[in-house]
Amino acid sequence: MGGPGDPPEGTPEGVPGGGEDEYRSVVFDESFVRAARLQEYSAQERMTDHTPAVRRRPPLRRGLSRQALVLALLIALAFGTAIYLGVRHPYQAAQAQRPVDPLRTTVIPLAPRGKVPGAADPEFLYAHSPAARFDVGAEGIPLPAVRRTAHFSDSQIVAALSTAKDYVVASSLHPEVLTGGRTHPVRALLDPGQLDQFDQSVDAPAADGRHAPTGWLVRFDPARVELADRRIRVRGSLQAAETDAITLEVSADHTAVYALKPAGSAAGAPASLFTVRRELQFRFTHDDLRLHQVQLVVSYVQAGPLSCAEDPTGHFRPLLAGQTAKAGGPAGTDPYATDNATALCGTLAPSAQPRV
Repeated sequence: MGGPGDPPEGTPEGVPGGGEDEYRSVVFDESFVRAARLQEYSAQERMTDHTPAVRRRPPLRRGLSRQALVLALLIALAFGTAIYLGVRHPYQAAQAQRPVDPLRTTVIPLAPRGKVPGAADPEFLYAHSPAARFDVGAEGIPLPAVRRTAHFSDSQIVAALSTAKDYVVASSLHPEVLTGGRTHPVRALLDPGQLDQFDQSVDAPAADGRHAPTGWLVRFDPARVELADRRIRVRGSLQAAETDAITLEVSADHTAVYALKPAGSAAGAPASLFTVRRELQFRFTHDDLRLHQVQLVVSYVQAGPLSCAEDPTGHFRPLLAGQTAKAGGPAGTDPYATDNATALCGTLAPSAQPRV
């Protein structure tokens, strides 16, 4: 007779060690039972008519739970925000709120003491003037050696210097700006915060220290003068300095000398020289550097020969060869010198004129 765990008929023949040994390696743990697709109803449930012996369980969700999905989304959002803030400059938000300062201008006409010297050959005039050793055009404004600052890299300083030079060239060397009445080459380089002031200066000039077109650019009255030589003589310098963590300033000091003659005059008409000394202060934010634009905040201009009776606010109306000024200033001022004039109208020093 078999034991308590044996079948009534005993252990089947041919099964070594008993039949239960064949299933000892199979372990029906809780996870295995829960994963079964079929589940047997309980005895109570099977008492109901037409109830099958087993039921099909819904498939297990093998994806992430809702909480896990929300957590993954938050982690991805935080990671993306960190990357974005790392790429952005940390001071961009602050600089975007900083207002753009308006341009402050000072334009001083310089009146000659006698007749304006003239000659048919502009080269002769240049050779006998302080501009004899000046370079032609943009070559006269070289970029200085660059050294990075605490908050601006070498490339950013070069960008500031190059953009300031582009403004100087566009505003004082382009013939279409000088005598053609165009302003777009200059306007295109300005920070948008200064465009309204620039447009008001061009449309309604005023000698109020804010709205003088000749503070923004060099332009002559085309009804009175024209260029006798497009090869303008220039000498100037540029310097960059960091003012704070988000602002870079560039100072430009340059003198441009123009050969002029009466508008519509025949070839060979006497020409004369006109000198403009400009001291400009530019300001750059990181956005300005990226967009290749400037903020022009200070413009100090000396120009002559001019008559103090003429308003130099809208256009320069130079005295030409053989002409004299109706009124002069209180003291002689040499635009080639490095000291600053303080008079509202000065006298053009004889040493600044060609020796003819």
